[in-house]
Amino acid sequence: MSSFLVPLADSAAAASHPATGVAAYGWLLVALPLLGAAILLVGGRRTDSWGPKLATGLSWAAFVVGFLVFLNLLGYAGEERSLSLHLYSWVPAGQFQLEAGMLFDPLSIAFVLLVTFVGSLIHVYSLGYMEHDPDKRRFFAYLNLFVAAMLLLVLADSYLLLYVGWEGVGLASYLLIGFWNFNPSYASAANKAFIANRVGDVGMAVAIMFLFWQFGAVDFSTVNGAVDGASQGAVTAIGLFLLLAACGKSAQFPLQSWLGDAMAGPTPVSALIHAATMVTAGVYLVVRSHAIFDAAPTAQLAVVIVGAITLIYGAIVGCAKDDIKKALAASTMSQIGYMMLAAGLGPVGYAFAIFHLLTHGFFKAGMFLGAGSVMHGMNDKVDMRGFGNLSSAMKITWATFGLGWLAILGVPPFAGFWSKDKIIEAAFIGEGWRPWVFGLATLIGAGITAFYMSRLFFMTFHGKKRWPEDAHPHESPPTMIYPMMILAAGSAVLGLILAWPFAQTAPIVSWLAPVVGGHDGAEHHPVLPVPVITVATLLVVALGAGYAWLRYCRDAVPRTAPVGSLLTRAARQDLYQDQVNEGLLMRPGLHLTRALVFLDKRGVDGAAGGLAALIGGSSSRLRRVQNGLARSYALTMLLGVVVILGVVWVVQ
Repeated sequence: MSSFLVPLADSAAAASHPATGVAAYGWLLVALPLLGAAILLVGGRRTDSWGPKLATGLSWAAFVVGFLVFLNLLGYAGEERSLSLHLYSWVPAGQFQLEAGMLFDPLSIAFVLLVTFVGSLIHVYSLGYMEHDPDKRRFFAYLNLFVAAMLLLVLADSYLLLYVGWEGVGLASYLLIGFWNFNPSYASAANKAFIANRVGDVGMAVAIMFLFWQFGAVDFSTVNGAVDGASQGAVTAIGLFLLLAACGKSAQFPLQSWLGDAMAGPTPVSALIHAATMVTAGVYLVVRSHAIFDAAPTAQLAVVIVGAITLIYGAIVGCAKDDIKKALAASTMSQIGYMMLAAGLGPVGYAFAIFHLLTHGFFKAGMFLGAGSVMHGMNDKVDMRGFGNLSSAMKITWATFGLGWLAILGVPPFAGFWSKDKIIEAAFIGEGWRPWVFGLATLIGAGITAFYMSRLFFMTFHGKKRWPEDAHPHESPPTMIYPMMILAAGSAVLGLILAWPFAQTAPIVSWLAPVVGGHDGAEHHPVLPVPVITVATLLVVALGAGYAWLRYCRDAVPRTAPVGSLLTRAARQDLYQDQVNEGLLMRPGLHLTRALVFLDKRGVDGAAGGLAALIGGSSSRLRRVQNGLARSYALTMLLGVVVILGVVWVVQ
């Protein structure tokens, strides 16, 4: 564990080299899945038979390209692993010149490998899961679009190009969450996700405006190089708006209410959103913007606070969910909270945030696909109170899901032990009240996580059978099983590989150091000894899992959920987040809109209409003077002469 606390690179200021070799063809990473989406959408029904396989093949082709670029980067020394690929002149506007380009560095390539590998496994899984869906061609087109947009997001070399990918994943998620939009509740869930993300996207747009105003540029290299000379207020504002954007995409407090409803889409969509794309985008944004947050301690503290609140919030909600997918969704919210908290810790936590993001991508994708396998064998039912003892009928699903369960609990030597526990250790680093508050928050979150994930596992796979009479659980087809097995293997060994405690420095930390820098282990020690933190973490995990075993494995689970305590009832309703949003945002916004409409109609339109009526009425009355009678004109002229003579006489 001490290998995580050694001196690393001082900074990530190394200049990028022009992309050569395989990296010069890195644009194929985005082009290949985008081509697949275009062929399936434009080709229409003619591609029904072979389109899904084409989409899957193109996703794997993108992984091959990404892996070759990764090997290309390995050929450079650590501080030189940054390659830039110029695409074209994008925004030539006077003195402001913005080039469209891609940045291949350790951070972006880590995401590329995760997105393409896990995303491609989800494509393979979908071949079996969506086999009988009449619109599976359109589904695979959207999957390809999702992967392409996420790859553009992480490979962009500027905030503006990142914003294009940012909006792309928002669009793809809307299309996939509402894929079965013939169901009104599913369509409503897609709208909810889309609108909540728009709130965060406003933060991204405003942050880009601030960047242009402050630095005259929006590309990463210029911004990072000029941050030290910027005003503290401007950098803090930029950091806070970037945090707002991250909260929207990553479902962090207070923009987290959409994530549970997003389970309306097909299960492979849930796996893709929660493991490889979408919700990881916010963590990427914060880590990619590390120079801004390092220069803005207030914004950095806000990131930690948001992460701490969300990890506890999601864990509490997960304890009361009987829907297997919604319980996993709450888990994602909580685990992303861990990552955000780590990213807010600065150089102490950046690498750990990405480390946990990578391991989480494997074990959470595996568990979501496992949930889909359970649904496949249980006639699409999701209520865990109607499951129980499925391990007897679905042994492979039980084993693969079990490895993911052990990984998220942080049981050694599985993945979470090496990644999540390092975040807990990092949270105890600091001075004053912060390490105690945030460190204890991560410990409490670990205990609650162990409880609700064990509750999910025991209610589904152990205990007595509670199957409906029409249920005949069975194992899924090979196209669904093999991806689950591969992800389960990653859940078991990926953490150990990336941590490799036998090395002086953990490989994942060394790999990311050229981008996010490092910290000096001599100056940064947890307020508690690392062995004490480790033992305390394992103890709370054991207590949480043990209590879940007593309640949901040893004891009988009622088919109908009991009323429960006030907290339980609140957790079932996501701690009333929808009601809070309605009371604080929707209702006041509705009244404000009505007031503005009234003001527009009676004020603006009324003033314009009144002026028009005044001019029109005056014109109609003056028109009567023009009657065509010569004597009337003569009388008018006589009156005019009299008036003029009168004025002259008075003046004299």
